[in-house]
Amino acid sequence: MLKNISSPTDMTVGKPWKSIVLFTLPMLIGNIAQQLYSTVDSIVVGRYIGDSALAAVGSALPIVNMLLVLFIGISSGAGIMVSQYFGARNRESLSYTIGNTITVTFIACILLIAAMAPFIRPILVMLNTPEAILDWCTDYLMISLVGIAGLAYYNILSGIIRGMGDSFSALVYLLVATVINIVLDIYFVAQLNMGVAGVALATIVAQVISSFLCLIKLSRMQMYFDFGLKYLKPKKQYVTTLIKLGLPSGLTQAIFSSAMIVVQSLTNCFGELFIAANVVIMRVDGFAMMPNFSFGMAMTTYAGQNVGAGLYDRVTKGAKQGTLIAVICSAVITGLVLLFGKYLMAIFTDTAELVDMSNYLMKILAVGYIAMAVTQSLSGVMRGAGDTMTPMWISLITSVAFRIPLAYGISFLTRTPELPFGRCECIQISLLSTWVLGAVITAIFYRIGKWKTKAIK
Repeated sequence: MLKNISSPTDMTVGKPWKSIVLFTLPMLIGNIAQQLYSTVDSIVVGRYIGDSALAAVGSALPIVNMLLVLFIGISSGAGIMVSQYFGARNRESLSYTIGNTITVTFIACILLIAAMAPFIRPILVMLNTPEAILDWCTDYLMISLVGIAGLAYYNILSGIIRGMGDSFSALVYLLVATVINIVLDIYFVAQLNMGVAGVALATIVAQVISSFLCLIKLSRMQMYFDFGLKYLKPKKQYVTTLIKLGLPSGLTQAIFSSAMIVVQSLTNCFGELFIAANVVIMRVDGFAMMPNFSFGMAMTTYAGQNVGAGLYDRVTKGAKQGTLIAVICSAVITGLVLLFGKYLMAIFTDTAELVDMSNYLMKILAVGYIAMAVTQSLSGVMRGAGDTMTPMWISLITSVAFRIPLAYGISFLTRTPELPFGRCECIQISLLSTWVLGAVITAIFYRIGKWKTKAIK
């Protein structure tokens, strides 16, 4: 039985909703486990070091996300190629895709470390990071940068495995790494007093282990593709396609992360308490978003395999069923957040003022998760079909052209002598508005249907 559930799944047969749900469940559990990485970081930091350290981790996270955008692009491009070639039963192209992806990732890691290391602290200063947490932020980011290969290879290799329909193996490896991360978090911070740096180091070690487990799994899947030095050598056809498909997804994440960094500069103006509240919100938000992200990834693989097989009617049917299920899940989660939000916030800190502020701000965002269910599911379909440009433009419009002016505009219009930077709610209101607008635009472009013409030739 274990062998069956950890084998690649052919999503071109059977009931669409059943294929999507069965593929989503292990990913959902895995995404929840991955969110535990950062959540445990925050709990350990908040409990053992204090609210200022919690704010330091929060100020660093948008930059960590920016460092990962290149690999998110590679992972997205590889996942689309793998799912379509797997659906088309094209062994040679599948082999070159996997090998070239591993090589491109290695080169990207070296270039990123060399390019970014000198600029970490200047970037933090430019973003108005409070002096009290500047050193902590710098330590966290430098360790994350040096260990970027572990973070990159896990996300990319697990994406390749999922592209072939195996979402269970990536889950198992991630659960192992999560346990290691939790143990090392507590050991490095509580026992060795390494502070924020210990949290970053624990995450890196855990991710390196999970990436090696993924590599071992791939080496044992050679009944579907060939795995050798021949395929590691970059080949123009596959590298070009990888970049063509992955670049828009990477840029989408870069756009989102850039917007987060710009907004983080505004966030920092509201002080350490508000920064810490945003960290708590992001942790709870991460769990609330997990079904949406999981269904989005599932729809990418589902669409990719069926587009590769030429089954467009099946793609459309699955898109309707998958989106409906995702919306129902998000509605349930929204209700839970509204009912139990305060108890969730109290996990991270004993400071009553911080708990109340976090709970209040979280309620502003709650309904937006339903909108994000639509965006993630339909964007996943378009990406799986090979249309990665449309989600990128939607992200550009909503996250940059819409959200940033809205956040700063609300801040400016609500300024008073008592609130020199305006009302802090501008951050959450602008984000909620972005999610709703994104869902509307995504649904419109899905219905237009240009994604049906973007399959890999």
